[in-house]
Amino acid sequence: ELPYIGFPKPMISCKSRGSNLRAIKGMHIRKATKYLKDVTLQKQCVPFRRYNGGGGRCAQAKQWGWTQGRWPKKSAEFLLHMLKNAESNAELKGLDVDSLVTEHIQVNKAPKMCRWTYRAHGWINPYMSSPCHIEMILTEKEQIVPKPEEVAQKKKISQKKLKKQNLWQGSKFSIKINVIKRKKKKGPFVLATL
Repeated sequence: ELPYIGFPKPMISCKSRGSNLRAIKGMHIRKATKYLKDVTLQKQCVPFRRYNGGGGRCAQAKQWGWTQGRWPKKSAEFLLHMLKNAESNAELKGLDVDSLVTEHIQVNKAPKMCRWTYRAHGWINPYMSSPCHIEMILTEKEQIVPKPEEVAQKKKISQKKLKKQNLWQGSKFSIKINVIKRKKKKGPFVLATL
């Protein structure tokens, strides 16, 4: 989990944050920052696919193949700060910042925090916040390098075939002569094999 530097813990609902995260997953870091800036300016919307009850339809959601979309400004601004932080961490580790891609991004609910609000007639109601934990992994995108032409690999040859090849080396009719001594003293026995 990345540390939060110079920005408080997110106090926005997990639901709107989750939609933002799903939208930028797999994006190039430059494209993601441009997209989140456009969300804050309401030039592009975030498609709300899961927690979409009561959300209106907008024409900008068509590019995502969806009908419902919103512009969660607060969560988009927080994610911009987080991407900037991740970018500086990557630069510190010696990674190429221009080839970073968000490989994994996830949001989990954090423990709710309770404050109190004072109501009429002496009543007090809880004033809950639902913060979240965000996990983000950026990786360098692998550059496509053309493969060198592979040399035709030699087929594996069994031991029998190898022995036959050794016999036939040189000319086709070379003869290997084995001299076998017999146990009896009649003389050497010559065996010719092809």
